[in-house]
Amino acid sequence: MPHDTTRLHHVGHIVQDLAEASALYGRLGFVVPPPSCPAMQRSEGGAPEPFGAANTHADFPDSFLELATRVKAGDTARLPADTRLVPLEAPAEVLPLLVERIGETSANLAAFLDRFQGLHILMFSSPAIDAAAARLTSAGVRHGGVNTVRRAAPPGADSPVETIRYLEIDAQGPTAGTGTVGAGTVPEGRVGIVADLDPGIQSARHLDHPNGATGLAGATLCVADEDLAATHDRYATYLDRHARQEGRALIFDLDGAALKLIPETALPTTLPGEEPPALPALVAYTVTVRDLPLARDLLHRNGIPVRETPTGELFVPAEAALGTAVVFRAG
Repeated sequence: MPHDTTRLHHVGHIVQDLAEASALYGRLGFVVPPPSCPAMQRSEGGAPEPFGAANTHADFPDSFLELATRVKAGDTARLPADTRLVPLEAPAEVLPLLVERIGETSANLAAFLDRFQGLHILMFSSPAIDAAAARLTSAGVRHGGVNTVRRAAPPGADSPVETIRYLEIDAQGPTAGTGTVGAGTVPEGRVGIVADLDPGIQSARHLDHPNGATGLAGATLCVADEDLAATHDRYATYLDRHARQEGRALIFDLDGAALKLIPETALPTTLPGEEPPALPALVAYTVTVRDLPLARDLLHRNGIPVRETPTGELFVPAEAALGTAVVFRAG
């Protein structure tokens, strides 16, 4: 039977300063457009001010990298100058709920940043999200149900409106050592499933990156050695498949991508020099590039330190990339 989760949809890099992060991603060779941020009037007659959360993407044909930050009153200096403010416009009876949801998102981002700056969002792609939701429910996995949001599509897209359908998986219990967990989070962060990107809309976004990146190919989740089996079982249920073993790692194969689970004691041999900022933690993501030497040269020219994995991939260490290792693979 076909799987109802097929590939990686996106990963989310949560940062303290979006202006700094956008500049870094430019030096890494990604094109990231100006971010967008909700805005509302703080006082009657006043100009709309940013609040809640701001984000931008580095886009690929069927996946993307997200950069996001929490926005508090007075935080505008940490947003790029070209941030696009999106005034909240909704019927009076709906607006309080919208503001509440944006507040919840902001609170989750704050909780993630309290753990560490880095990768905290892992979303899988589904061609049949309602079936995925039903399967998770049958398996006893708590989730928030399938939500639908709509936003303006980019110029040149097949449709003027982009519809996004997604679900977020909820923790089954308290997260050890990390305090209270918000809705839609599990110990390592925000994990869920999103309906496949619409190719007619995604193709209208900027997909040509100077580093030659063509897609999101992987994410690496580091866990305490004693938690590896339980984490495998959890993701086997989420993804409706089992992992294969590769050395000490467990690999969930997806279409054109993979989720790698590694025990803490195997991280130094998987990504030399790296240490987990917490446990569990999403410690790295991988992108494919058309020409690996070209990507290496670009990184060197831009003053970005580069290391090599035992399997010949390049990676930028977390300390140079705002808390997450960025792996480049030929493909």
